[in-house]
Parts: sequence; C-alpha cells; structure tokens
Amino acid sequence: MWKKNVVELPRHLTMGSFSNGLVAAMFGAAGPLLIVLQAAAKGHLSDAATSSWILGIYGTGGILTLIMSFYYRLPIGYAFSIPGVILVGDSLAHHSLSQVTGAYLATGLLILLLSLTGFIRTLMRSLPLPVMMGMVAGVLLPFGTDLFRSVLENPLLNGIPLLVFLILSLFAKLSKKFPPILGAMLAAAVLLKVLPGSGSEGGLTFSVAIPQLVLPSFDLSTMGELVVPLVLTVVAIQNAQGIAVLRSSGYEPPVNSMSSWSGIGCIVNSMIGAHSACVAGPMTAILADKESGSRENRYAAAIVLGVLACLVGLFAPMAAAIPHLIPASLIKMLGGMAMIGVLIDSFKMSFSGRFKSGALFSFLITVSGISILHIGAPFWGLIGGMAASLFLDRKDYGLPSEQKEPQPQGS
Repeated sequence: MWKKNVVELPRHLTMGSFSNGLVAAMFGAAGPLLIVLQAAAKGHLSDAATSSWILGIYGTGGILTLIMSFYYRLPIGYAFSIPGVILVGDSLAHHSLSQVTGAYLATGLLILLLSLTGFIRTLMRSLPLPVMMGMVAGVLLPFGTDLFRSVLENPLLNGIPLLVFLILSLFAKLSKKFPPILGAMLAAAVLLKVLPGSGSEGGLTFSVAIPQLVLPSFDLSTMGELVVPLVLTVVAIQNAQGIAVLRSSGYEPPVNSMSSWSGIGCIVNSMIGAHSACVAGPMTAILADKESGSRENRYAAAIVLGVLACLVGLFAPMAAAIPHLIPASLIKMLGGMAMIGVLIDSFKMSFSGRFKSGALFSFLITVSGISILHIGAPFWGLIGGMAASLFLDRKDYGLPSEQKEPQPQGS
C-alpha cells in the first residue's frame, strides 16, 4: 500500500491539491505560531527552548500528516492543540518547563491508553454527526466572517484577491484546472510587492532548529492543572473536528488510529518541551475540500501540508519571523476563502437532516466562546448538543437508515 501510494502521488498532485495544501500550511504557520510565541514569552522560555517547541509541534505534526495520509490515503492534517497553547502559557507562568513536560508526557500516555482500549472510537460513534458538524460549523464560522473583516481592514491588499477569486469561480471549466484560490494567492503575492507598506521590509536569517531534550518531573499540581484539559482539547475538540469533517466529506476515518498517533505524537513532543499533537480540524477541512480534487485523490493536499510543516519545524527560528512578514489580515482572508465550501457543507450536514435541535445548540454554544473549568466552547458545544438532542430530538434516534443525514457534495 505504501509503495503504491508513493508511486501514484505525482499523478494525484494537482494544482488544486497543491494550493489547498499551501493554504493549510500558511494557515497553521501564521496566527497559531504567534500564539505559541506569546505563550513562550509568558513562560519566559529561552530562544532555544522556544525553537525546540516549534520544532516539535510542526515537525511531529508534519510527520504524522505524511504517515496517516500515505497509509490511509485520506486528507488528514496533524498539527497541535491551539487551546492547549493557551493553557500551557498560563501554566508556564508559575510552573517550570520540566514540570509542564511531565504533564505533556502523562497526557500522551492517557490518550494512547484510551485509544488502545477502543474507548475513543466508541465515544465518536455515539455522537450524532449533525451535532458534531454543528460544533465544527461554530468553530469555522469566525474564519468565514474574518474574510470580510479583512477586506474592510485593507480593501486593496485583501479585496483584489477576493475579486480575482470570484471572477475565476465564474468559469467552471477553468476553475477545475486552475483553482480560484491559487489565483487569489498569486494576486496577493503581486500586491505584497507592489503596494507600499503591505509587507515587512525585514528579511529572514537562515537558521535551523536544534531539539532541546527536556527531562520531565511529575508535580501533582501541574498535572492536575494540565492533563485532563489537554486530553479533552485533543480528543473531544481537535480530533472530533477532524473526524466530523472527514465523515461529512464521505470518508470513514480510522478513529482509533488517529487518536493513537495523537498520543504517540504527544509523547514524542514531550521529550523536547512541546505540547499536544492532534488532528487539525480547520486545516483538515481545507485539505478535504472539493477544490483539492476528486475524493480519492485529496490525500495529495495533505502530503503538501506535511512536507511544508516539516520544513517549518526544521527552520523554526526562521518560521518565528513569518507572521511578521505577511499581514495577519491577508492570512485570514485566504483562510476564509478556503473555508467557503467547507462552511456550506458544514451547515448542510448540520441542519438538513436529523438532530437539528442538537446541532443548533452545539453550534450556538461553540460560537458563544464560553470556557468552563479551562475547557473551551467546542467541548461544551458537543455536551450541550447531545443534551438538547436527548430532550428535543428523541424521535430522530429511531429513524431508519434511509432517512439519515444527507451525503456531502463535491466528490
């Protein structure tokens, strides 16, 4: 299987898969990287420790993306838990890196144990797809609204690429061979050079990341503060998003394997002072979009992402400068365009079949952005959506299979 998929990859690597893989990589190397840098500064980490953290979360995420996408031929994108970064930043302010690393290791071991017992697969099967997609729609909605905020923030830099995207989308035959988002990216690249003050005047200094081995110490206070919230962000928030996105695109994701590799990734990351590895929901949504090609060939977009993520990790000191070279509004605009088709399918899968009330509660709670016990809104969206379904959608549990959720478009 490995040999066959590697041999066939060049044939499946289209401009659509390349552009979506590139957008997903830019998406993960801009805003999320800034959050990591802010957390590292809050924890007073050295430059070497910060580079090692970036190497772990991007390098491990890239390797896991390549492994899973090549083996299962699915557009699965791995990265790191963004809510986890925020939790870790707060914890590093009053715990040592060694103590936090001990919590990382315990998190990975617990995720791996839950996966090997089959608990996570059973849990995911018990969640109705519309409720899960309601949570996904709530998570992805800000990326869509940021598209228009970005245009208002910089009408020329962000408005012209959006116009190019819309014009190219008018021509169906052309857009199949030349993805509209690729045209928007090229237009943005030209504008960064042409428009005064659009990009940074600084440059990149060549530098390679060196992993810093961190010996864990196990402090009950640190573990009590981090382990359970980090497990929940991986299993019930990040991985749940990716699983729901893949199912809505017509795939049957290997839930146990995805979770097991998340646990292994967490363990590997802990050795060099990096936090949780997990499936990246929004990035997987970009990879699985129909613009990446036919359903069976979209794994090629994940291969592009995996290679680029490994490069970001390898050149971590240089990667830390990327968010300062490209305006954040431009990244948000490109990410929002890549999410258009995904959002359409998310809302369709949420509200055109069963469990509409549960899907609505899941969506609204997620959009609210509430945080309880340091656990983010997507988790509570799933809990609230399931509770609402038990009260308001009881009749839907007994529907025959032919009345189940509609299949997504874009094969």
